[in-house]
Amino acid sequence: MMKLTVGRKGKPSLQCSPSKMAAGESNSQSSCLNLSNAGPLGNAPPSNGAHSAPASNGEAAGANGRMNRNAGNSNPQSCPESVGGAESALRSTPGTRNPSRQSVGQSAGASASGATSGAASNMTSSSSSSSTSTASSAAVAASLPSSPASVLVYREPVYNWQATKSTVKERFAFLFNNEVLSDVHFLVGKGMGVQRIPAHRFALAVGSAVFDAMFNGGMATTSTEIELPDVEPAAFLALLKFLYSDEVQIGPETVMTTLYTAKKYAVPALEAHCVEFLKKNLRADNAFMLLTQARLFDEPQLASLCLENIDKNTVDALAAEGFTDIDLDTLMAVLERDTLGVREVCLFGAAVRWAEAEAQRQQLQPTPENKRRVLGKALSLIRFPLMTIEEFAAGPAQSGILADREVVSLFLHFTVNPKPHVEFIDRPRCCLRGKECSITRFSQVESRWGYSGTSDRIRFSVNRRIFVVGFGLYGSIHGPTDYQVNIQIIHTDSNTVLGQNDTGFSCDGTASTFRVMFKEPVEILPSVNYIACTTLKGPDSHYGTKGMRKVTHEAPTTGTKTCFTFCYAAGNNNGTSVEDGQIPEVIFYT
Repeated sequence: MMKLTVGRKGKPSLQCSPSKMAAGESNSQSSCLNLSNAGPLGNAPPSNGAHSAPASNGEAAGANGRMNRNAGNSNPQSCPESVGGAESALRSTPGTRNPSRQSVGQSAGASASGATSGAASNMTSSSSSSSTSTASSAAVAASLPSSPASVLVYREPVYNWQATKSTVKERFAFLFNNEVLSDVHFLVGKGMGVQRIPAHRFALAVGSAVFDAMFNGGMATTSTEIELPDVEPAAFLALLKFLYSDEVQIGPETVMTTLYTAKKYAVPALEAHCVEFLKKNLRADNAFMLLTQARLFDEPQLASLCLENIDKNTVDALAAEGFTDIDLDTLMAVLERDTLGVREVCLFGAAVRWAEAEAQRQQLQPTPENKRRVLGKALSLIRFPLMTIEEFAAGPAQSGILADREVVSLFLHFTVNPKPHVEFIDRPRCCLRGKECSITRFSQVESRWGYSGTSDRIRFSVNRRIFVVGFGLYGSIHGPTDYQVNIQIIHTDSNTVLGQNDTGFSCDGTASTFRVMFKEPVEILPSVNYIACTTLKGPDSHYGTKGMRKVTHEAPTTGTKTCFTFCYAAGNNNGTSVEDGQIPEVIFYT
């Protein structure tokens, strides 16, 4: 019989019973299982330490639960219950430390020695990839919901462990972060955070083309230890866990570093899991932060989702703490968009906040000159002409960021006709998504429609809710010409102006229509009467004839129909009617 005792140092050990020793079995001390030198196995913390020594052949044999090389020549059957009893004791004894060395006889020890010596041709490789930003990853983690920390599993060294694993997946999962059969070690991380992680070249090469080239390519490594200073240990363990078992272990603290590691070692399936995790946790308050990371890791799908979220929640996204931490390229990518749902003066204020933070990062005083310097080309993407004169006068004009000539030019743009050219974009931002639509109400174009300061007006209604963003207007019959124009949409019953824009357009003398847009979309409700109104200043133009009272637009993908009904607008009218006149096109979103 065997019994479990505690040695002088408080460590459990198994000893042969006196009855067995009295029976005269040869070398019974060696033929029994000795656990007096218990130590770590597999992924216990000591084996992952930065300075742990590689396991020797004897240690590897002990870790596999095989027999000690020093056991002598006794018959392994002389202690028949030693193996089974040891396994039973190991499984049933709570609170004991994982043993790393054990002795059970010579014949199994010889087998373990052969298996271990076969791993003598270990290889190495040097890591040259640049490290990811720890600060960015920490910021992303802070913006995502927390999850329970991963717990390392302590495995018992079991003889014939293969017999307890019924599938290939179970057997490979058992080998994850385990010294058993390992033939390569990775020193992951840098400084005091380095961890020594065991692995198996075959398992890694099967799951990653990068590892396959590292171990089996023409420049294959021959080192037994490989340093990975640019990879976080938690992220590398998450990668190995996936390669060994298809299990995904990612959380807010590790998702960005795991995504970096999955890309570094070309494991697209794990990349997809990381991106999906980020998508599920995408919110307005972390959209800018995740957008920066998506651009850094070249994840266009994630970047697109971030931009869509910013479009829908522009005000909240700009107010988030992470907005001022983005890089200049990301800021410009956002300012270029036509679909931001925010007033331009708010966008200017957010850009100023970003410039103050960037000046501090560059150790510059937050003076107006330095703010303009760090903004660079991003300043030209702010659409000052879309502001009201009051908004411009109270904010940008007094900020000191704009040059005097720019301020004067913009004030002239707001106040005089014809409007002078300005260096800033005047194209409206439309916070609507989907495809732009338009309808044409005339079937023929004729020449000579004159203007004397009176408005052209047409009354209309629709069968469903839409957003009108502009009109298409006819231009000059005398060749290329500039027009000044005021466009409006008026609620017929209340005579309220719902949207307007004082602007201009250039035409090329053809019978084409030319777009004139509102500063913001105008909501049009079904079965309500509105008046489309334009007042042009310029030479005689083309005009439309053979007008239609009802015009229907059908969406090509969904088949949804939007029906416009036009009627004559009484009052001070330059002559436009259902049959002929101006305002041939209405541009809208559904």
